[in-house]
Amino acid sequence: MTKTSDSVKPWVRTILILPAFIFVVGLFQWAGSLALGLDPSNYNINKSPAQEIIGELFTLTGTLVVVGIFRRFIDEESFKSMGFFNRNVINETLFGLGLGALLMATGFVSLISIHEINWLGLKVESINILLGIGLFLLVALTEELLLRGYILNNLMKSMNRLIALPVSAVMFSLGHIFNNNFSWLGFWNIFLAGILLGMPYIYTKSLWLPIALHFSWNFFQGTVFGFNVSGHVTYPLFTQSRTTDTIWNGGKFGFEGSVLCIVFQIVAILVLWRYYSKRSEQNQLSCVPITDPAPLNMHQS
Repeated sequence: MTKTSDSVKPWVRTILILPAFIFVVGLFQWAGSLALGLDPSNYNINKSPAQEIIGELFTLTGTLVVVGIFRRFIDEESFKSMGFFNRNVINETLFGLGLGALLMATGFVSLISIHEINWLGLKVESINILLGIGLFLLVALTEELLLRGYILNNLMKSMNRLIALPVSAVMFSLGHIFNNNFSWLGFWNIFLAGILLGMPYIYTKSLWLPIALHFSWNFFQGTVFGFNVSGHVTYPLFTQSRTTDTIWNGGKFGFEGSVLCIVFQIVAILVLWRYYSKRSEQNQLSCVPITDPAPLNMHQS
């Protein structure tokens, strides 16, 4: 009997999971809104940080259900094989956390230095920091599980990985088009974020670094440095203000709506591409079998 995974092409699976994801996750989000006493029809309703976390928990649960069903019955592969391997967990997680923090800190300092934003001071509220950690961890898990773990994973089985990567990045960007204050500049920034998040995955097939980088990017952008996160208002540690909304500071969409963000992401993508390409070449060289020299002819005069 032909296995389901052999009969359903990988690129077809990426198409099939999208309506299933919208339907199932939509049901979970609807249930979450009812549980919180909110109007399910109002997508942009203002929520408290605690309500946002609970709502995102419902979203993650719906995502786990959809991806788990597809992985088990359509792909006929293990959930772990999407990228939850035991190797290099600590190193990849720390690298992802550090890279996200570095990019956001550099953006924050750069915008202050060119007078695009003003730093007003610190507002230390432990509960908001903890809520920010919880919210952005759930967001990172949800989006990386679907976009990199399932979609990019399957696309790489159907096409060259350097084509699969931008295709998945476009899908990632399209997933944010209904966010508040979305713009074309925001579209290209999130597209580049999809490239940046997917670059480690196409070389390692591991989700630890993308999850850590995604979390760190959002957490430091919003909860620490006070930018809106893809149009989402946060409760930050550093309070800031803008004299006016420009293409440099990103305006109400946040740092992801700025030209500066495009520049920093391109640099980070090129650095990662160079690093993983060089490492891949070294691994290939180390796998080349060494042929034994011809044995000496002991009878040769």
